[in-house]
Amino acid sequence: MNKNRIKKLSALAETKFLNLYDVEYEKKNGKTGQWAMASRKDLETLNGQCFENREEKTDAAIIAALHEKSNKLVCIRQFRVPLNDYIYELPAGLIDGEEDFEESAARELREETGFKLAKINHEKTRKRIYASPGMTDESAAMVFCTCTGDGSDQQLEEEEDIEVMLLSQEEVKALLKKDVKIDIKAYMVFQAFVEIGEKLFK
Repeated sequence: MNKNRIKKLSALAETKFLNLYDVEYEKKNGKTGQWAMASRKDLETLNGQCFENREEKTDAAIIAALHEKSNKLVCIRQFRVPLNDYIYELPAGLIDGEEDFEESAARELREETGFKLAKINHEKTRKRIYASPGMTDESAAMVFCTCTGDGSDQQLEEEEDIEVMLLSQEEVKALLKKDVKIDIKAYMVFQAFVEIGEKLFK
């Protein structure tokens, strides 16, 4: 990590899954600036990362999976409260406790879709990426893999409203032409799947 420019963190709001912090930091000209930041991490964890050089913990796992039997991409359409609408996404979820991202990816894929993770493409998988760094430090592992089995929604939590789909290259191509809400991570995977197909996952 480069020079630590964060000088102080103050909690503004804390909830079960998301926290809001006021950040005092040093600007490039040496002056002090303020920033509002959302985080999955509690204040103790953030202070440890910023001021005690503790290793950053990846927050979530995102699963880009190809169903082996059908040779189709696993996709979900999920209701998201902030949008008050459904959005096309990839299966994903928070990493629990001491799980590594691979364990989390297998668990979330099974819980959200009913599919079983078969093989991870370690060459394309990334341990940590960031989707909206201007607003949050949230990070996720991007896991490219294949999966097996039949889809199911039997393990969904009460608040999860998810439709599971298997999409061919042509179906993804057609979806990208529609005026529908698509998560940015899913959008990038959709584009790559249209261009290079199953090579993305194997």
